[in-house]
Amino acid sequence: MWLLDQWAEKHILEAQRKGELDGLAGEGKPLELDDDSNVPAELRAGYRLLKNAGYLPPELQQRKEALELADLLKGVAKTDPQHQLIEKRLALLELKLRQAGLNTDFLHGEYAGRFANKMYQE
Repeated sequence: MWLLDQWAEKHILEAQRKGELDGLAGEGKPLELDDDSNVPAELRAGYRLLKNAGYLPPELQQRKEALELADLLKGVAKTDPQHQLIEKRLALLELKLRQAGLNTDFLHGEYAGRFANKMYQE
């Protein structure tokens, strides 16, 4: 074990002994680890930094915008001039996502609602 590992382990054990780690949020619950298996190993650290800083890769940002537009479209009357503009923007985003090799089924059907809920929770 490296010196830094020993030092960290010593402090963790001491905090546990003093009870400083009791009652923390999420105690007793399984860890929710992100699955980075679809991200190339050389990009994982960079993507993790961007994610923790609140930034999304362009494709995910476009996906999020497409979901927001689809939701907005539901509340705009078809006679409203904005409806056509929103539809055009949504169609453009869907095309860009397909060109990037991403599936756009999340914008249509039953799956769309569940996906939107998942995206807005994060």
